[in-house]
Amino acid sequence: MRTVAFCEIDPYCRRVLAERWPGVEIHEDIATRGFVQGEADVITAGFPCQDVSFAGDGAGLAGGRSGLYRHVIRAIRLVRPRVAVLENVAALLNRGLDEVVGDLAEIGYDAEWHCIPACAVGAPHRRDRIWIVAIPFGDGQQGGSPGGEVERADGAQARGQAGGVLIAPSITDALCREFAQRGQIGRMGRQESISWDGPWEITSEPFVRRGNHGISNRAHRLRTLGNAVVPQIPEIIGRAIMSANER
Repeated sequence: MRTVAFCEIDPYCRRVLAERWPGVEIHEDIATRGFVQGEADVITAGFPCQDVSFAGDGAGLAGGRSGLYRHVIRAIRLVRPRVAVLENVAALLNRGLDEVVGDLAEIGYDAEWHCIPACAVGAPHRRDRIWIVAIPFGDGQQGGSPGGEVERADGAQARGQAGGVLIAPSITDALCREFAQRGQIGRMGRQESISWDGPWEITSEPFVRRGNHGISNRAHRLRTLGNAVVPQIPEIIGRAIMSANER
């Protein structure tokens, strides 16, 4: 896979992205970026969690921050990617997942989701997150959308199956294979640890309350880490997507 563009409003995070992916477009605000059909095969989005998280005020997707997710839906609707991958805190299960799945169905996408904690890839902490994988109707089994019949982008009608969703079995099978190859015991998304190539480089440090403590940009770095994901998990999902598309 090759990254073609980012949307990131935080200036420090844009600096990090520009260093890691030199020459790749970084738009400052997803709410103002235009999207063109076919400009990407995959769209990924870790949309803001503050209104969804149990640590927040509970506004859910109606909140000013987490509500930016609708621009993710706009991007998917306009670009029509082969796959969309969305990530958020596990609290989304009770604070908006039905709306996310319904919105995806309205624009012609099936969806499947898994809650995968960081410890599922061997990390020494839980950090439970929900991962939603969506593909267009017609690329796999007929999916279950809460709204029943929806209109596809090409004007055709597709009928969802209330009570559950199914996406292309090849992606689901590939995800299970990717986890199984790393020695996980039990089903994907549960807490059992699996082996991972390479050590977890975690060192101890003195307790400080987000102060400078002599480290350049310490507060920015902590916030950036807090917004980030454990990269081994999207790597597994990405490899599963590529494996499924090779079939």
